[in-house]
Amino acid sequence: MAIGTAFHSRTSALCASQNWRVWSGYFVASSYETVHDYEYHSIRNTAALIDISPLYKYDVRGNDAVRLVNRVITRDAAKCALGQALYACLCDGAGKVIQDGTAFRLAEDHFRFHLADPGLRWLKLNAVGMNVEIQECSEAVAALALQGPNALNILQQAVDKDLSGLKFFRLTNAKINGTPVLVSRTGYTGDLGYEVWLSCDQAEGIWDTLVAAGKNYGIKPAGMLALDVARLEAGFILLEVDYIGADKAVIPSQRYSPYEISLGWTVDLKKDHFVGHQALREESRRAPVRQIVGLEIDLQAYENLFQKAGLAPHIPLTAWRGGVPVYRDGKQVGQATTGGWSPALKKYVALATLHRGCTEIGSGVDMEVTVEHQRKTVAAKVAKLPFFDPPRKRAVFAKAENI
Repeated sequence: MAIGTAFHSRTSALCASQNWRVWSGYFVASSYETVHDYEYHSIRNTAALIDISPLYKYDVRGNDAVRLVNRVITRDAAKCALGQALYACLCDGAGKVIQDGTAFRLAEDHFRFHLADPGLRWLKLNAVGMNVEIQECSEAVAALALQGPNALNILQQAVDKDLSGLKFFRLTNAKINGTPVLVSRTGYTGDLGYEVWLSCDQAEGIWDTLVAAGKNYGIKPAGMLALDVARLEAGFILLEVDYIGADKAVIPSQRYSPYEISLGWTVDLKKDHFVGHQALREESRRAPVRQIVGLEIDLQAYENLFQKAGLAPHIPLTAWRGGVPVYRDGKQVGQATTGGWSPALKKYVALATLHRGCTEIGSGVDMEVTVEHQRKTVAAKVAKLPFFDPPRKRAVFAKAENI
């Protein structure tokens, strides 16, 4: 049975739509209002508060902490500074991605993983013979994402230290109303944003403080529908939507390497042996057979399909998920996995996995669409990712009020 997160007393009171979904056994709001538009625009124009507590969290401590983390991720953990976050893939022995996630270095011998799927068993299997302690803290640690142009201004009102110099993918300890929190310059929206990690028993007070601090800055709670649109614009992939984890794959074509999901940049082949190292070294010598890319749908051609049927065009304002065939010259060359209207760009965009030879920026393809129960295709072109990448996402600020 699903349960509420540590913030449920606050989120349930605000969820006028009663539109909920279950994420890793927890209830989270799909949208707080009957439509998610205002929540999305708070991410891009003011600030949004998003409950991300259902993420799985694992502490890795001990003399061999770096050794274990290095063994299970594709990045070089030895190069990770104290107070730095690493985004990386966890691969199996064949170099196929089990899942992607982040690892925070909290001390010389202490890392914390944040993952979408359970990972405790995999960590423990790879820790055999090592001097390391692995502890799941998923139920003890709550988390909020504060995302949007006003995120720093709001957070600065609440914490006891200056965050203006906190760099992208860095983290720091702070206090809110005397309560210890961990603040990271991370997020899943592709915008200026922070994530606040705290003890579950302090969740309600922290929520109230951030909402009060954001009262004059347009803060709004945002649900998963708004987050899905934002992460699409940012070109961020989602496990079990844009690719399947290797541990859940049934057939070989459902298993993806980091290079095939456009995360080859996370693979450090110069570091010592890690799980999947040999297979990835061999694959790095050749171009991937497929790759996740961005697509921009020809809006005029899309509207024409509906006009021919005597209908107004149906623009997907909610990001859709699913395998939509993509063709070139009548032959299927891949599938779009996430798509929808980008309010920030005023474009219909999608993420798609395409075969080698079709992934060059600007190349043309045709994506399947359904018009009045009939399958059609619409022209699209491969676009550079991310679709939306504002300078404020990585900027370092002199003072919060100068944003």
